[in-house]
Amino acid sequence: MTHHKTLRIQEISTEQHHEFIAEQARASFLQNPIWPRTKPSWRSQSLGWFDNDELVAASLVLYRPIPVPGLRGRSLAYIADGPLFDPDLVELDAVLEPLVPHARSQGAFMIRMGLPLDLRRWDADDVRKALSGGEHGMIPELQPVESNTTAWKMEDTLVRKGWQKPELSEDFVAGQAQFQARIPLPQLTAEQRGDRESPEFEQAVEEVLMRMDSTSRRQTRKSTRSELSITSGGLDDVAAWQTLYEETAERDNFTGRPQSYFESMMHALNESETSQCKVLFAHYEDQLLASAIYVQQQDTGWYVYGASTRAESKRYAPRALQLEQIKLSLEAGAAWYDLGGVSATLNKEHELAGLTRFKTTMGADVVQTMGEWDLPINKVLARAFTMYLERRG
Repeated sequence: MTHHKTLRIQEISTEQHHEFIAEQARASFLQNPIWPRTKPSWRSQSLGWFDNDELVAASLVLYRPIPVPGLRGRSLAYIADGPLFDPDLVELDAVLEPLVPHARSQGAFMIRMGLPLDLRRWDADDVRKALSGGEHGMIPELQPVESNTTAWKMEDTLVRKGWQKPELSEDFVAGQAQFQARIPLPQLTAEQRGDRESPEFEQAVEEVLMRMDSTSRRQTRKSTRSELSITSGGLDDVAAWQTLYEETAERDNFTGRPQSYFESMMHALNESETSQCKVLFAHYEDQLLASAIYVQQQDTGWYVYGASTRAESKRYAPRALQLEQIKLSLEAGAAWYDLGGVSATLNKEHELAGLTRFKTTMGADVVQTMGEWDLPINKVLARAFTMYLERRG
């Protein structure tokens, strides 16, 4: 039964926010109330929606100031993977109604919101075959294995309310990618996932391996016989990660993040009772070959960042760390292991096609989320902000 009544919106405490997240089956770490510690230049609020005294929805909102003279105090209100609520109990209309005046009262000229629902999902094999076949332009042309009617209805609501739908693009745009690569994980009982040596745990790992294509599976199996030492580090070990990450950034020609970002990320997420963040290493003897940053919260484990050296490549150290993150996700009882964003393109010549190929050969299905929608509160400032982003990009 859905609420047709007006909900009251107000700031909630970090404790209230954590308690609400703990009750949700899925909640991205980008909605964790401690996440803003990684964004020191942004202001944040934990917001709660109340039906009388009952907390029925919650969201982390980040306010990003616009770096334009004369507009002090005005900001973009950014909601990544939120608000969190049960669409069977709460109507989207009731969530949006008090959100807009609240954001306006906080000096927001625009709201950018990525509701945490999936529209549809495509099988890894189908996407991989279509990519090599070259007969399709974009992933939505394929037949999905799953489609979410609730999410499609929410799209209609957002359009009716004047929100701007994200454009289907071959390239990555600012914010969270609309298409995500996720490996569905077998579900184990608490007892089974507590013992990696148990037949059930080993069978679950085998099921994930069987989703991979033959090359990925062979390389992953080989990594387990490559005399690699797999370890998990703490805050003191971030410096070792950073050195390898900077080497990777230089080799692959991307701009990396500073060490302080990863330190604050680990510190914040490990202080939260709903999440964990690990820095993982694969060594051969004394040489660090690969490293990864892994995050887990509620039903998902995320491979967030990776770094590797070209040395000893036949030991497949990055594969060993992927397998370790799959095992950590199984231990946590997660339903998904998330490999991050992919492009919607099926053009195998596109520069992002290789990423989709790699992730689907790992056995990851492609999920189309609702994407990030914009609501201009002040149309002139919203247009100026969009132009600023385009110039900067």
